[in-house]
Amino acid sequence: MRTLAPLVIFVYKRAEITKKMLYAINQNFLAKETEVFIFSDGPKGNTDVEQVKQVRKLIKEFECNNNFKRVSIIEEEKNKGLANSIIGGVTKIINKYGKVIVLEDDLVVATNFLQFMNDCLEYYQDMDNVWSIGGTTYNLQGLSQYKHDVYACYRGESCGWASWKNRWDMIDWNVSDYSQFRHSIRRRLKFKRGGQDMVAALERQMSGQTDSWAIRWCYCQSKNDMITILPRKSFVKNIGWGEDSTHAKENYDIFYTSVESEGFHYHLEPVSIDKVLMREFRKYFSRPLFKRVLDKVYEKWKECKFEKYNK
Repeated sequence: MRTLAPLVIFVYKRAEITKKMLYAINQNFLAKETEVFIFSDGPKGNTDVEQVKQVRKLIKEFECNNNFKRVSIIEEEKNKGLANSIIGGVTKIINKYGKVIVLEDDLVVATNFLQFMNDCLEYYQDMDNVWSIGGTTYNLQGLSQYKHDVYACYRGESCGWASWKNRWDMIDWNVSDYSQFRHSIRRRLKFKRGGQDMVAALERQMSGQTDSWAIRWCYCQSKNDMITILPRKSFVKNIGWGEDSTHAKENYDIFYTSVESEGFHYHLEPVSIDKVLMREFRKYFSRPLFKRVLDKVYEKWKECKFEKYNK
């Protein structure tokens, strides 16, 4: 009998979306066999204290009433910030269990999310070029003609993901070779294979404008010529981009996705980079703002139409 990966959840101060996330993950088929660790970050200042208290009340109620094998809560007294919270929390759990599945407070998942992530962790663990598993995909036209259920990507997907200890241990969180990277056209072009925005995002991180664990994670993936496995249909919907999010108040529509995988009977197999699909993927992350806004409006319209139809 296989050993399932623990689920690691990071929460902060958004009680309403945290409640939706917990409700969705609690419906998963493998909940009864899964151990959960919830990391709750501390308040930044007095203005956040009450919101953090609301979230902690919610997760303590969840700890007492859930469908999981076991739920453990780790509360921080002081604010660590998202990057340090995830780096520290994942490191602690992955060192003990060898693999993890990770969610943040604003991700609503399909009932087969844990099934897909565990299946992929088992299937791809010995393929040394696979960096991580993502639960999200994007609105790429090429996927409508794509003949496989998963595809390979140069970019790590941080909205619902999974990986293994031996990959996580490879990361240099200080990006010690950044100076060489900055002056290497070849390496910069290589990093852009995962999206036209990648180099600029790393530059913002290294200049102190942002505090992102994910761009450093993606940089290490690129440096080591590894791929992420993504599903043809999304298992995750991001409901947190916008005014209340910590880091993404602008251009959040890029990452807006919807859950499409309910009843998706996927077949796992070794996959390599599809050049046509990756060309479209890169363009997706460099689209003009007005096109991204139109995509957002269209997705919202589809949701409203679906809700009206099902009333």
